[in-house]
Amino acid sequence: MKKLVLAAAFIFAMNAQAQIKTPQASLKSDIEQTVGLTKVDVEYYRPAKKGRLVFGDLVPYGKVWRTGANQNTVVEFDTDIEIEGKTLAAGKYALYSIPKAESWDVIFYKTTDNWGLPKTWNESDVVLKTSVKPETLLNDVEYLTIAVNPKNNNEATLDISWEKTLVKVPFKLPTHKLAMESINSSINASSKASDYYAAGVYLFSVNQDLKKALEYVNKSITMQEGEVPFYMLRQKSLIQAANGDKKGAIETANQSLKASEKAGNEDYIKMNRNSILEWSKS
Repeated sequence: MKKLVLAAAFIFAMNAQAQIKTPQASLKSDIEQTVGLTKVDVEYYRPAKKGRLVFGDLVPYGKVWRTGANQNTVVEFDTDIEIEGKTLAAGKYALYSIPKAESWDVIFYKTTDNWGLPKTWNESDVVLKTSVKPETLLNDVEYLTIAVNPKNNNEATLDISWEKTLVKVPFKLPTHKLAMESINSSINASSKASDYYAAGVYLFSVNQDLKKALEYVNKSITMQEGEVPFYMLRQKSLIQAANGDKKGAIETANQSLKASEKAGNEDYIKMNRNSILEWSKS
């Protein structure tokens, strides 16, 4: 009897320790993408097609869909964004959609702790709704895929693809506003050379206040200890040219050329030579 009790206890202990591992039917995914100065996070579960007809069947047309599997698909923006001229405040949103053959309604919903659809759908929790025309893909997408694709520093799309359907939700970002706020609040007597350089390069990249851009880069150069890096001289020459000072741009480009030759950087050697040739013609 004692042996039977010990054997039973051993089997129970073994079973308690055993953990069966099997793959999830829907894969969990968590993506993070920074566009400009805005971080976008998407956390969702990815159901598989598995040979089924998805849109119009597995996912019925004209009904609210959780845009994923299991718990809510959650999209988070750490700054305000803009969709179709409407502001979506920074925060977390459940992503719902109403697929239709000719158009999709994509919905950003306030509560994010539901399993699938809310038990009671509250229109007051619909923070923003937009209508998007779906595109047809040539090849099947087996697993539902949600991605954030930057167009530039100020624009991106939230892409939903599954089966042969692709839906792109375009949105705009306040990158320039945030960058200028940072520059205006951060440039001061205690700023580092790298701060002035970053501010000058940004202003040049967006073609804003080019005189101030040159002032910032010049300040950064004067703060350098030892030889001025060839890439800084290259940026200064470009800003000088943009300000209409081709003679000064050529002089600075020649300095950058010598420095880049010394460093053995073939890319900058080529870029400087091409610029010097171009500016010498005008």
